[in-house]
Amino acid sequence: MHKNTSSTSSTTTAAASAVPVWQSAAYTVYPDSVVQGAHVARAGSRRELTSNYRSPANAFQSPRISFKFSLNGKDNEMPPGQDHVIVALPKAGQPLETPVIVFGQQYVDQAAVPTETYLAPNTPLKIRLDLRPMRAAFQRQGFYELYNGQKLYKDDFKHVFVAGNTAPLSWDFDNLINKPGLELTDPDGNGIYETTVVLNAHSEQEATASHWQASLDVTAFPQLTSAYPLLDALYNLALEEAKRAVEPDGTFRTGKEWAGVWTRDISYSIILAQAALQPEVAKISLLRKVTPQGRIVQDTGTGGAYPCSTDRMIWAVAAWEIYLTTGDEAWLKQVYPIIKNSIEDDVVNAYNPQTGLVRGESSFLDWREQTYPKWMQPVDIYQSETLGTNAVHFQANQVLAQMAERLGEATVARAAQERATRIKNGLNQHLWLEDQGYYGQFRYGRVYQHLSPKAEALGEALTVLFGVAEGSRPQTVITRAPVMDYGIPCIYPQISGIPPYHNNAVWPFVQSYWGLAAAKVGNEASFLESLMAVSRPAALFLTNKENFVASNGDFAGTQINSSNMLWSLSGALGLVYKGLFGLDFQPNGLRFQPFVPQALQGTRRLTGFHYRGAVLNIELVGFGQGITSITLDGQPLPDATLPATLTGFHDVRIELPNVALPASTQHKVTHHVAPMTPAVRYANGQLTWAPVDGARAYQVLRNGQFAARTTTPEFAVPAAANYAEYQVFAIDAQNHESFASEPLAVPVGKFQRIYDLGNGRSKSSKPYQGYTGQGFVEISKSRNKTLAVPVIVTEAGLYAVDFRYANGNGPINTSNKCAIRTLRRGRQLLGTVVLPQRGIDEWSDWGFSNPILVRLEKGVHPLTLTFEAANENMNGEVNQALLDYLRLTRID
Repeated sequence: MHKNTSSTSSTTTAAASAVPVWQSAAYTVYPDSVVQGAHVARAGSRRELTSNYRSPANAFQSPRISFKFSLNGKDNEMPPGQDHVIVALPKAGQPLETPVIVFGQQYVDQAAVPTETYLAPNTPLKIRLDLRPMRAAFQRQGFYELYNGQKLYKDDFKHVFVAGNTAPLSWDFDNLINKPGLELTDPDGNGIYETTVVLNAHSEQEATASHWQASLDVTAFPQLTSAYPLLDALYNLALEEAKRAVEPDGTFRTGKEWAGVWTRDISYSIILAQAALQPEVAKISLLRKVTPQGRIVQDTGTGGAYPCSTDRMIWAVAAWEIYLTTGDEAWLKQVYPIIKNSIEDDVVNAYNPQTGLVRGESSFLDWREQTYPKWMQPVDIYQSETLGTNAVHFQANQVLAQMAERLGEATVARAAQERATRIKNGLNQHLWLEDQGYYGQFRYGRVYQHLSPKAEALGEALTVLFGVAEGSRPQTVITRAPVMDYGIPCIYPQISGIPPYHNNAVWPFVQSYWGLAAAKVGNEASFLESLMAVSRPAALFLTNKENFVASNGDFAGTQINSSNMLWSLSGALGLVYKGLFGLDFQPNGLRFQPFVPQALQGTRRLTGFHYRGAVLNIELVGFGQGITSITLDGQPLPDATLPATLTGFHDVRIELPNVALPASTQHKVTHHVAPMTPAVRYANGQLTWAPVDGARAYQVLRNGQFAARTTTPEFAVPAAANYAEYQVFAIDAQNHESFASEPLAVPVGKFQRIYDLGNGRSKSSKPYQGYTGQGFVEISKSRNKTLAVPVIVTEAGLYAVDFRYANGNGPINTSNKCAIRTLRRGRQLLGTVVLPQRGIDEWSDWGFSNPILVRLEKGVHPLTLTFEAANENMNGEVNQALLDYLRLTRID
């Protein structure tokens, strides 16, 4: 898209006659309108908006379709980056169909695509797959061996799907089962499976609405008036959607397409605006996300949720925000033990004493393939140490410390503050990227960790807002983190082959946190653009959408996109309350720190704003940062802070200095996709991998550290006396890295010892196959709650302890039945063993738990695996796995 030119519509030309508030190569914002090429949204008044926006999503799609097949919803046909290709250009009178493709044998259509030829609307494609070799293997030996060496047993084969790059195809393997038409069937039983999909279907909405007229009574909410009709109308739209977001039971609905209460969604929304706007609804919603044991609920997610996902602690920050806005001491006493107990469980299950960081999935980025390399299993995600989640835990501990101090719990306060300090130090030591000027996305690996240098927008913003970044770093983060024309993408650069959702997407609520972080450091350019990046989509789409495509600004094309999204509308309100008006809620008062860009100068009023026992009418005059004068009912207000004890109706008037701020900058970037992750193999002393498109070099890591740089896809492994784990990442011409490849230990056999757990133990009723040795042991909340495994160490050193296990209690991406156990040596705590779900009823899909590193002296060590109180998962009833063997690997 390009900014307005004289060739556009008369409506657009009329808008152009006004002075723009803001403009870029992508779009222009005027006091009463947004212009994006031929698309115009206009405020007819403070209560009315119109838009002619139409999505271009279906107009220019390539007919070259990449796809692959999936057994049981997993990426298991061919190595990553190796796909089938069909050119979907039907010939006259002939149906479009693939040849019969043998599973695992790549097919690439060599037909050329003429210039400016696109995929026709509503193109049916018949896809045919030959599974006879797999069925023959089932008949011959009872299992089929996949390309990666894993065995699929006959009884475990349930579904075959097609995944791909063009809707309705998707690369989201975890959710293929929820996409109608993507499952192939064999109705005549001949081993040839088929389905027909309709590509480039035009059933998707091209527009959300063309007109919005205020229709709900929102007079109980604060009212905004200014010289900017567009911003006032968008504020009123957000108020209406905030009211619609309340369910009959008094809880927040997450979005039009998202029923129910979600911990992270409501919490981030409460912090942005809802604690001030609808505190009672906020309280009811938070309390809905508490377990019967008095712990915060972790939303369902990767590998059975907790502790693979650990961002539930944003609940604590939201609960504190409600206290700050209401001063409700009863609320403080109610939530304090919930927060305290939840953090204490997390300390056992997720805190890493070696780094000071917290393990678990990136906060809110809970769709595995959207932000992680495909090789990372849920247990790998558990082991990762992510930017956003650690910022959340830092602030949760800060909150707990403040709560404990107010309640006279000095010991708890001291311990919480010490944990917060360790997390802050860990983030600044292990995730800060000095050359880039911002924090890395996450540390990941297995025995050894490597830092992904991708920027992660929400995490970057939270480090500034919560005070993790200190000194010059807050300003540097806002100046240097990559921002695109339509806003700040969730991650940058993007991941190859993954459609927009978190990848290649802007989320307005994230943009709002970014804007508030920019305001905190006084970066006018970034704050103003954040306001515009939230206003543009709301105006053009006439609703606060969940997300939009970062590369083109369109609401269509992301995997899921809800209207009336709670945290998006809360972000729009938060930029007004906490940004422009600078409302800073403190335990003992309301401090004003307004920030008004020069382009938005003038007088704006916020009337009927409820703060504890007071109702405020706030008038804000001028522009800039820093207050020239502030009065309460005509009298000077010391420290620009209202006392928390204030009651009744009051007038606040704030004058800003009308002095231009120092010039501020952002790091504007174009859309960029990082190289594919190499798939590395080892044989005969060599690491090899297929060349990666766009790579100009490769970097080899040994034990998480630089080992070599090469321009050819191979590396000679030097002889080593100790354990060595290798990874490779590709580097493109812009110096962007792929993800590092799956860790590969070579050679490893001489460093390992296996302890069979099946000897003399009862077997399970589960449909298991594929265990080794003489059997396995089933663990649950009632069976084998304590498992003793004496291990013999012949040489002192650092060892990795892990378990081969199966957990068929649910899919990889939903449910809440991750098994958790505590590993001890005698009474000494060694760590938490995490055994995530691996598939629905797939008890023959065996994998490994997280490795726990422990230094062992020569001799016999009595290890025990125990189910303890802190090991409760989010299900509360099912906490179960099958254990095949314990693996002891000498690392050093």
